[in-house]
Amino acid sequence: MIEFKRVEISDQEWMKPLLKASNLSGGHQNYTNIFSWSDMYNYQVAKVNEYLVIKGQIDGEPTYYFYPAGTGDVQPVLNKMKIDAEENHHEFIVLGISVENMTTLKALYPDHFEYQDMRDSFDYVYLAERLATLAGRKLQAKRNHINRFQANNDWSFELLTPDNLAECWKMNLEWCRRNNCKDDEQLKAEYCAVKKDFDYFKVLELEGGVIRVEGKIVAFTMGERLNSDTYIIHVEKAFSEIQGAYQIINREFVRWIVETYPDIIYVNREEDMGYEGLRKAKLSYYPDKMEEKYLAKYFD
Repeated sequence: MIEFKRVEISDQEWMKPLLKASNLSGGHQNYTNIFSWSDMYNYQVAKVNEYLVIKGQIDGEPTYYFYPAGTGDVQPVLNKMKIDAEENHHEFIVLGISVENMTTLKALYPDHFEYQDMRDSFDYVYLAERLATLAGRKLQAKRNHINRFQANNDWSFELLTPDNLAECWKMNLEWCRRNNCKDDEQLKAEYCAVKKDFDYFKVLELEGGVIRVEGKIVAFTMGERLNSDTYIIHVEKAFSEIQGAYQIINREFVRWIVETYPDIIYVNREEDMGYEGLRKAKLSYYPDKMEEKYLAKYFD
């Protein structure tokens, strides 16, 4: 049986190097997301050989594992995960596996896993340069929103720092009030995750941007480097009644990313969780690729 433990902020010291070594592309296997959403998904973590193993379970749903992240021979680690599932009397289910992971599982365990796609969990991935310029006919509507925003508002962009963090949190509270977070289970869970991002902003080494209109914060975003060529956006909030606020915080922060990290090629804007409105919004930027994720269920 694997000795799992609850996720703590200090675990990033050993988890981050394993995640970095794997050079993963899925947003779910990022330390900030694992830590921030650990209460919602009851994440537990363990180090097995030179791999990070994550176990999760939502109330009433089957227990599952993430595909191991690390280096070396993965089969002994997968075997231990399978034994852990057997000893805890639940199915051996691996969530969020990539196409490459699926190829490995098929080779190591032929005819022992059944697979299904997790469309609601696919990450939307865009060329950073395209988000920074919004060039092309397809993104004309985004440019129009930004042009109207700039014409109608006295605005400014600045980085999110410890100096404006508290003010930004107040804006987030107001956003939640306007969007009735208390009446939506997913938004309540997101509130808890975002609160952790604010509380541990410096420790997690997060970065972010802020848009002000007449001196007041009306939009903000947070993210960090995901892997060798991709930046991930964890949070993006704006007052929707201000036309163009979402579009301009997106563009301005990606412009900063491109200037700061010339080696970044892609921006991962994470999943839509099956929300129709969120899916429509992410598709409206015409993703350059989708980070596909699959569920694998073991059978004898």
